[in-house]
Amino acid sequence: MRRDRHGRGLRGALYPATLPAAASRAERFDALVLDALEPIEARWRHELTKLDVAVDDVPEVRADGKPAPTDGILHDGAVPLSRLVPAGVDRTGLPTRARIVLYRRPLEARAKDPAELAELVHDVLVEQVAGYLGVEPDVIEGD
Repeated sequence: MRRDRHGRGLRGALYPATLPAAASRAERFDALVLDALEPIEARWRHELTKLDVAVDDVPEVRADGKPAPTDGILHDGAVPLSRLVPAGVDRTGLPTRARIVLYRRPLEARAKDPAELAELVHDVLVEQVAGYLGVEPDVIEGD
């Protein structure tokens, strides 16, 4: 164990890892995405076996100045909230799986509170899964 720089106390976590306050914003967002995905995956388990869901902090910005492809992107104005990346082949020739990428910071910026963020994440996932399966979003929710 190490002491702080003044030699008075032990350095360590402010909160025990078992408390919710110990989780970072990114970890809480990841848990929120998993909670929103669970009922969708329970209903569409067989159709979603070849789909991955990922979280990035912000959308990718191309260094060459060319506009990024807009297919599969769910926008709020000019800001992408998520993207559906179809299955394909990577640079080395290996096959890739289809993937939904949620952008954490733009989603968090549009929500006023945690409940609104949970609803927004759910809505975005429903839209992207519907796009992946080629059905209407109402079908995904079971309405």
